[in-house]
Amino acid sequence: MPHRFTEQALRESQAFGVRPIPLLRPLGWLARGWQDLWQMPLVSLAQGALMAAFGALLWWWARERFWLLSGAFSGFLLVAPVLATGFYACSRELDLGGRPGWHTLRAAWRPRDGRLIVFGVLLAFAGTGWVMSSASLIAGFAPTPVRTPHDFLVLIVLNDGSHLFELWLALGAVLAAPVFASSVVAIPALLDQPQTKLGVFGAVLTSWRVVLEHPAPIALWAALLMGLTLAGMASALLGLVVVLPWLGHASWHAYRDLVTRRQD
Repeated sequence: MPHRFTEQALRESQAFGVRPIPLLRPLGWLARGWQDLWQMPLVSLAQGALMAAFGALLWWWARERFWLLSGAFSGFLLVAPVLATGFYACSRELDLGGRPGWHTLRAAWRPRDGRLIVFGVLLAFAGTGWVMSSASLIAGFAPTPVRTPHDFLVLIVLNDGSHLFELWLALGAVLAAPVFASSVVAIPALLDQPQTKLGVFGAVLTSWRVVLEHPAPIALWAALLMGLTLAGMASALLGLVVVLPWLGHASWHAYRDLVTRRQD
């Protein structure tokens, strides 16, 4: 049974091609994402505001427990690809010559065949695992309780003797790298292709093929995603109102640039 399941995922993935791209192509995705954002600013910025508000609630809830907050915010980055489904849907409709609106969001989030739900649950498990691992590492090995950002900076980041910050980063990288590789084009592909043509694990395999065939451009793309998201967070989360829609729309164009669809 597992063998047949794996064969099906391989067949689904192999039905899609991966286009060659130059190293700096991710900058083009950002440019097209920016254009999409301002073609539908109300819908895009409203989604960005909701996501930023969620981040603010998370901050308020864990403001005195930074040992937990640091993992929660970085875990948010792991599940962000599925939260950006509405942005993918709006850019997809623009590509098809339509006029995206609130109806596009309703259609994107309406349960259809369950694939996006399954992928979202998998990302949620990964995010929860990271939050628990991060919290356990900091709470268990910090010399004194870490309650504030200042505590984290002094006790973890600037503590030369413990190497706890390096260990925390390494643990995060070990989890984040395969999650990113599995999701870089998977969710736009699931949104774009019917269930009969592409399942969850076929989409994941396609995403891994993209990463393995284009390691340098995808590494640049990951750095851009991380850098812009951190900049949005550093602006008291207000920058996320613009940054998250921008990156969501750009991610759709990454998928369209990288993956040859059946109808292309």
